[in-house]
Amino acid sequence: MSLSPWIAGARPRTLPAAVVPVAIGTGVAISQRSFRPAEAVLALGVSLSLQIASNFSNDYSDGIRGTDERRAGPMRLVSSGLKTPTAVKRAAVGLFVLAAVLGLALAALTSYWLIAVGAGAILAGWLYTGGPKPYGYYGYGELFVFIFFGLVAVVGTAFVQTGHVDLAEFLVAVPVGLSSVCLLVVNNLRDIPSDAKSGKKTLAVRMGDRSTRVLYAVLVMLMFLFVSISGFWFHFAPLGLLAIPFSIQPLRSVLGGAIGKDLIPALGMTGRMQLALALFFSVGIAI
Repeated sequence: MSLSPWIAGARPRTLPAAVVPVAIGTGVAISQRSFRPAEAVLALGVSLSLQIASNFSNDYSDGIRGTDERRAGPMRLVSSGLKTPTAVKRAAVGLFVLAAVLGLALAALTSYWLIAVGAGAILAGWLYTGGPKPYGYYGYGELFVFIFFGLVAVVGTAFVQTGHVDLAEFLVAVPVGLSSVCLLVVNNLRDIPSDAKSGKKTLAVRMGDRSTRVLYAVLVMLMFLFVSISGFWFHFAPLGLLAIPFSIQPLRSVLGGAIGKDLIPALGMTGRMQLALALFFSVGIAI
């Protein structure tokens, strides 16, 4: 059995959204001399499992609704017929279960309050496009991505290593959340025509093409603004501004009017911008 379709279905371009918050949260822990390798690895496992599970869940739910039939983006497992809806659903559930198991191990090492947080994250991943009223179909996807792949993931990663939560952790989580929202904005910008036809009222569909492109640029600027502000708490955090050059190409593509499949590279470039942010920002925070 070939793994290639499953790898493609996991949407590798979106995985930086799972890696970046763990890197930043770990940077916070290192800055407080509280780095715990086992907890950091478990947090990364939870984050990656949730991201991939959410991607498979999205593939399954959109596939059975017919939303993906006219999309311009990369191949989807269900709509392409490469995998059955049942197989994709099982993959999603399996990865959600893996995230739950890793999360339970993390809770056992730190605090059982994390179980409630993890349950909320799993529900958010499934209900994005699943259930009777998927919130992603009503324009709330960006809000939940900001919360769970920004605030919750960064603060949670820091907490399992430091044992406490403070305002500075929420502050450095803001640019991380904004960077993840950038990924979703590019994705939904590309899919405006097909989503509108299928009744999927994403924020991009509601705002329209031009306003969504402006939104992307504003998010990028706010991201680097908060990186700068973080310097008041973590003096070398502005090293994250070294990621600015990685934002130029995706901004050119989005603001230059790229549409459809021409926006797929912008998604990958946005992911690279995220990874550059993770590298420079986490190092700056750590030192």
